Amino acid sequence: MSAAVSMRQDPCPTMARLSRRRSATDTAIIHAVTLEDLDRIHAPHVELVIWERQLVAGLAEWLAALHPEQCPDGRLLVPADHCRAAFTALLDEAATPPGLMRDAFLADLVSLSDAFCRTMDTDLVDIRLETVRHDGCWKYHRDNVPARLLTTYRGPGTQWVRPEHSDAALSRQKDYSDALEQFTDHAVGLFKGSRAERGRGIVHRSPPILGTGATRILLCLNLPSAASPELRML
Repeated sequence: MSAAVSMRQDPCPTMARLSRRRSATDTAIIHAVTLEDLDRIHAPHVELVIWERQLVAGLAEWLAALHPEQCPDGRLLVPADHCRAAFTALLDEAATPPGLMRDAFLADLVSLSDAFCRTMDTDLVDIRLETVRHDGCWKYHRDNVPARLLTTYRGPGTQWVRPEHSDAALSRQKDYSDALEQFTDHAVGLFKGSRAERGRGIVHRSPPILGTGATRILLCLNLPSAASPELRML
């Protein structure tokens, strides 16, 4: 049976691929070599794919030097082929300075959104490009989504725990500090959420930064849902 036929017969192919029976001992954290390796999230036992990468030369320093008011902050639901226009609109709204580094930032955002849409086989994408100066989602939690892509362009990366420590982190919250993992600078993570299979999904949180003076620039990509904003055509 061809992939196209399978897609027509399954009303929600993404959920079908993510929802497989598996045991906790089978859970895998995959370290990707290339962006294309994000597709490994569809393996039944895989809960998280991490791609540790370097930004183009000079981009991290340029982002770190931006005034917080020049950092993009917004959320849009757009067709997959409108991502460049969506990111451009968010950068324009923040008056992010033009030039080679902004162009490189835009190209990286588009590359990740294209990869997410391709990996998750979606024609629509819920984009959140946030500037965070507070503790945000400081609680340990599972995302109520099939899958979510996260990367931090500026500031500390997302913190997470391996599945065997999930219950301890969820129950102890601020008192939990054992076996805590954290994304390296600019790493990309594709997480399964609890909608991939009830009660599963990687437990994680935003790193607490209140009072540190840090500013994070966070990209979060989701499939469309009831929580998404109204569809925008750009």
